[in-house]
Amino acid sequence: MRFATRAIRVAQDPESCFGSVIPPLYQSTTFAWQDLDTIPSIDYTRCQNPNRKMLEAVIASLEGGQHCCIFSSGMAAIGAVFALMKQGDGLVMANDIYGGTFRMAEQHLVRQGIETTFFDAHNPETIADALRPNSKLLIFETPTNPNVRVSDIRAVCESAHRHGLTVVFDNTFASPALQNPLELGADVVVHSTTKYISGHSDVIGGAAVTNDDAIAHHLFEWNKAWGAVPSPFDTWLSLRGVKTMALRMKQHCHNAQVLAEFLANHPRVAKVHYPGLPDHPDHETAKRQMRGFGGMLAIELPTVEIARCVAESTKVFLLAESLGGVESLVAYPPLMSHAVMSEAQRLERGIPPTMLRLSVGIEDEADLLEDFEQALRG
Repeated sequence: MRFATRAIRVAQDPESCFGSVIPPLYQSTTFAWQDLDTIPSIDYTRCQNPNRKMLEAVIASLEGGQHCCIFSSGMAAIGAVFALMKQGDGLVMANDIYGGTFRMAEQHLVRQGIETTFFDAHNPETIADALRPNSKLLIFETPTNPNVRVSDIRAVCESAHRHGLTVVFDNTFASPALQNPLELGADVVVHSTTKYISGHSDVIGGAAVTNDDAIAHHLFEWNKAWGAVPSPFDTWLSLRGVKTMALRMKQHCHNAQVLAEFLANHPRVAKVHYPGLPDHPDHETAKRQMRGFGGMLAIELPTVEIARCVAESTKVFLLAESLGGVESLVAYPPLMSHAVMSEAQRLERGIPPTMLRLSVGIEDEADLLEDFEQALRG
């Protein structure tokens, strides 16, 4: 089966009792044993639940992985993967990582005795400079949040593996519809399923996918022990959302491309960051590595005042955090996704105070263009 079919059919056969085509909601905390000699595959929802099991099978299939573990949020998934490290180990992190992941390392891993060093994912040779004798894990993402840079996943993975590192890749921005990092060498792929996988801005969730049996066992046991599990209804919502991901991603990509081209030619826009534009520095890498350029883009305005005015003037685009939903959102990274960083840290990572991040939804493209035309008139 191909991607769009797998999203609808994997692990979702009609329910056996009544033949329900849509999986029912298993809103039960506990499940009956037949006898004391046979341990059931599902006995308690903190450990496993039928809705969660279906969603794990679907996401594993879409990412081309053997194992998937679902979590209550994307950050819980990253936390579970980071728990592969112990006190005294080291983390090698891309210097343009998502702000929440940066915060976890800077404020929490350090208290657990785990050192973080940084590398440039666009120059895999810098991994060697970031290595310490205790380095164990490497994490990066592409396209990056918020400036939408695209690095060579295979090259980074190959370099990291030569140094004996386990590679973790955050695929939230692209989604499995556009790229599959396990095929390019990643050991673990994490997602905030809140975003494109669920797609409707109505559920929080996370996932980690791997082909490594030992890592999969760790993720399941960590989740069972710490209880960072989603509710049955959360997983049911995500299972509903993922069915339309193939269609949604096509429209996200189309609308983002049209808007990026419009903004790139607008006199009041200083710069547009979108890998679908031929002058983007990573355009060729994105063409080779991705099946579409995605629904995320960033723009820079001439001044902070204009940036704030535009963010507050859109009518179709809503001023809000998060991304990947059917609705279009405009975000201001210094106060939202990367507020944990100092201005100097943001500037070092190419995030100026004049930048807006756009999550382009699936509305009519003409309405999106008209919305920005009126907002830019300011």
